[in-house]
Amino acid sequence: MPLLDVLRIDVWAAAIEFLGALLIAGYVVAALITFARTRDVVQLRLTLADGVIAGLNFKLAGSLLKTVVLHTWDQVLMFTVIFVLRFVLKRIFTWEANRIRARRSLHQPSAS
Repeated sequence: MPLLDVLRIDVWAAAIEFLGALLIAGYVVAALITFARTRDVVQLRLTLADGVIAGLNFKLAGSLLKTVVLHTWDQVLMFTVIFVLRFVLKRIFTWEANRIRARRSLHQPSAS
């Protein structure tokens, strides 16, 4: 029976979402290590934003995979709320990362 559990879609969705959480945690650790060495707050923010964006992509994929197993309107509503929340968070972190990169490029001297 455990072999058949591997074939279930909800197991795959949970595994993909777990990978997204691990990815975010990994980026947080990497950002903190980099910050401890360099004390560069801008790089810390960029690394965190990139990690959250990457992790939310995985978590969003897991949520989309779960749509196959939605059976009640309560499940559909909960999925919709989670989907919208993750989408908004991803947009906010993408906007913040782009803003930081643009500001950083303005402050760096040109090579010429």
